[in-house]
Amino acid sequence: MDNNFDVIVIGGGPMGLACAYETGKRKASVLVLERFQFLNQKGSSAGTSRQYRIPYPDAYMVKMALDAQPYWDALQLHTKTPLMDKVGTLWFGDPTVVSTEGNIGAAEKALQQLNVKYDSLTVENIEEEFHFRNLPKNYTGLFQADGASINLKATLELLFELNSKNPCVHLKENAPVIKIERKDGIFYVSTPEGVFTAPKLVITPGPYINEVLKLQEFHVAVTYWEMSSAYFRKTDPNIQYPTWFVFQNAIEANGNQFYGFPGVDWDFPGYIRVAPDFVTEPLTNPENASRKPDPQALGYTAQWVKDHMTGLGIVPEHTSTCLIALSNIRNKELLLDFAPGYIPGHQDIAIYATGWAAKFIPFLGKLLADMALDGKTDYDIAPFQLGFKYFTALKR
Repeated sequence: MDNNFDVIVIGGGPMGLACAYETGKRKASVLVLERFQFLNQKGSSAGTSRQYRIPYPDAYMVKMALDAQPYWDALQLHTKTPLMDKVGTLWFGDPTVVSTEGNIGAAEKALQQLNVKYDSLTVENIEEEFHFRNLPKNYTGLFQADGASINLKATLELLFELNSKNPCVHLKENAPVIKIERKDGIFYVSTPEGVFTAPKLVITPGPYINEVLKLQEFHVAVTYWEMSSAYFRKTDPNIQYPTWFVFQNAIEANGNQFYGFPGVDWDFPGYIRVAPDFVTEPLTNPENASRKPDPQALGYTAQWVKDHMTGLGIVPEHTSTCLIALSNIRNKELLLDFAPGYIPGHQDIAIYATGWAAKFIPFLGKLLADMALDGKTDYDIAPFQLGFKYFTALKR
């Protein structure tokens, strides 16, 4: 294999593979370097399902979810395996609560701004139509019919397959990046597998983002977290849930935020997945991940299922974890930008980092490919840019 490429992508998870796919479509040579094996369970793509949803408290995020849909449709043409199970999105809970997901009222305003259809719900509607019970009487909600459960496993496998078939795309696993240098406009990327060169870099290593950025002597402020998930057996085989999220007051609820999925045939058939959306023990370094579910978080989750869901067993029979990095910058759902101006060749380094972004996988791949090959994207990424003051330079 020639060690010289047009673009090197660091990180072979969903964003890296989607970027390589879009780059390869433009006949540019691209190398993807993955620190582990491809399709591994050690990063932010662990597990098999994610939520696709349109409700967001900000109109620009609603727009991005809508803009991502055609790219999912195009990707679906390459496989008979459904990449999405369209079951709708349900948001409900205390209307005064603002969480990491936003706020129900703000989401309604954003949906209205972009003329997206949805239904406003009372607590009675939520209990009668969606199988929840014993909810506080002040709870309200919204239902948006285009929400879906993403078959993340199938999505990753498809992107890996498409890239493997493209002669412009080269995939190298077990190749952690240990050094990055730039000489005469070319990046020299060192790994245990050799040194590879390209005039353009795309950095998408998921929760290992700062492990790579430190090689360029800067980092971004993130919280590392091992998210736990629990699977509850369906005692009523006919019951089905949409994708959902509940907004609760942390003072009044043990483990205040939870979300869930429908039963699907690709992820423990006959079970419903419910997960906590709160950090109990943040990690200082992703290398410290235990790969073990947090017993306290699972306990809170099981209690919530027992108190408020129907047709399910009350003891989780399967569990999983996912290692993620969340931005510490207020109102930054995800980070998409070029490297800061003081980094040599900053205009040739595109970065995606942090956040909940599986719903945007094929679209973000297109944006990253455009940023790498064209040095820009026509899409407005201003809400996702950090700005100089949010990057921290590391001392030499």
